[in-house]
Amino acid sequence: MESSNRQPVQFLVFGASVREGSFNKRLAELAADAITANGGEADLADMADFCAEAYSQDAQNETGFPAPIEVMRDRITANDAFVIACPEYNASMPGSLKNSIDWVSRFSPQPFNERHGLLMSASPSMVGGNRGLWALRVPLEHLGARVYPDMFSLAQAHQALGDRRLLDNELRDRFEQTIVAFMDLVEASKHYPCAKTKWVEYLGERPDPILDRVE
Repeated sequence: MESSNRQPVQFLVFGASVREGSFNKRLAELAADAITANGGEADLADMADFCAEAYSQDAQNETGFPAPIEVMRDRITANDAFVIACPEYNASMPGSLKNSIDWVSRFSPQPFNERHGLLMSASPSMVGGNRGLWALRVPLEHLGARVYPDMFSLAQAHQALGDRRLLDNELRDRFEQTIVAFMDLVEASKHYPCAKTKWVEYLGERPDPILDRVE
């Protein structure tokens, strides 16, 4: 869709790493740039703002929600969708991200439910961090997030990332195409209600309130 014709859509974007110079922070910046260039609004965040102590029911009962978790909840709910650039740690996601998701899942209403998400990763490895994304899909989809089927994994990120751009033309085109297709879906879901019905039909099942933390 032409950016000039796009209806308003807002995206929370962050790299799920606290390391300075993280490849995934840089990939998140590219995603935010692409969203803005294609008529959306990007809320670029820092994972460090969402980090909290390890979740436990006792901690929640005694002191409530940590301030960074409230910030994360507020920024998720303030946007129409989210984009996470996630590093791969031991073939899975970083523990800090999983911990933040566990905390946020305790809010009612639960903010991931029915919110669209796009997952991406960057790694010096040949698989580009893709295994971590498959692990990340599990808790997000369990919480009712509509995780976009296509994921973007950037292999050999130390060679592929330039100064605020991807160096390879084909990779750059595929990256932007993924972003734009995801934006089109989010726009349709927000502004054209029939799309939401079709998405539920695509998933093929409805949540069971006894088993799932979906509200």
